[in-house]
Amino acid sequence: MGPYRDIVILTGAGVSAESGVRTFRDNDGLWEEHRVEDVATPEAFARDPKLVQRFYNLRRAQLPTVQPNDAHKAIARLQKELDGRVTVVTQNVDNLHERGGAEGVIHMHGELCRVRCVHCGMRHDWTTDCTQATPCPSCGAAPGLRPDIVWFGEMPYHMDLIYTRLRACDLFISVGTSGNVYPAAGFVAEVRRIGHAHTIEVNLEPSAGVSYFEECRHGMAGELMPPLVDELLKKGQ
Repeated sequence: MGPYRDIVILTGAGVSAESGVRTFRDNDGLWEEHRVEDVATPEAFARDPKLVQRFYNLRRAQLPTVQPNDAHKAIARLQKELDGRVTVVTQNVDNLHERGGAEGVIHMHGELCRVRCVHCGMRHDWTTDCTQATPCPSCGAAPGLRPDIVWFGEMPYHMDLIYTRLRACDLFISVGTSGNVYPAAGFVAEVRRIGHAHTIEVNLEPSAGVSYFEECRHGMAGELMPPLVDELLKKGQ
């Protein structure tokens, strides 16, 4: 294995779950007693913007109560110490990768600590509550601010950049993902189609796309990522 000089790491809800961040994929299919259809679609926001804003205000307020885990920290260490490029692509909307030390994280599903104006299109960093009465800092319109989150039915962000990095990488690692949510679930197939990169799955249990991976390590990401990073750095010396 290795040495590798251009690594892409895709992370999913399983990484944040180990820090205590709840996901939509809990067994009951609810998130804080809300159905996904009620808080994470454009239709939900049009129907009941007050509920949706409150939901994301609560999620945003929860962030300071959770901390990066050893998987976040290991990924950041790989970025800093590898003699090469490490691209972190995440399906998560929290800021735990950044707080764990990672840089240039590509948030394909948006960020909880950002809002976007539906009128002027400007995005703003945001750490406090946002309501329908909150004016846009750029154009002053209200209502107009919405969570800068890619809801179900919307196009993920940065797809051109992500596919460019996937096609250039020599190692693709998927960490804490179910393999059920597209387009991210198709990234490993894209890498295998190009044919020059090694592929590793790190997940609590085999994902829906496990057969696409040449190497699998199953268990807690916080336990498996530090030794994997040690291996990669040692081989890269």
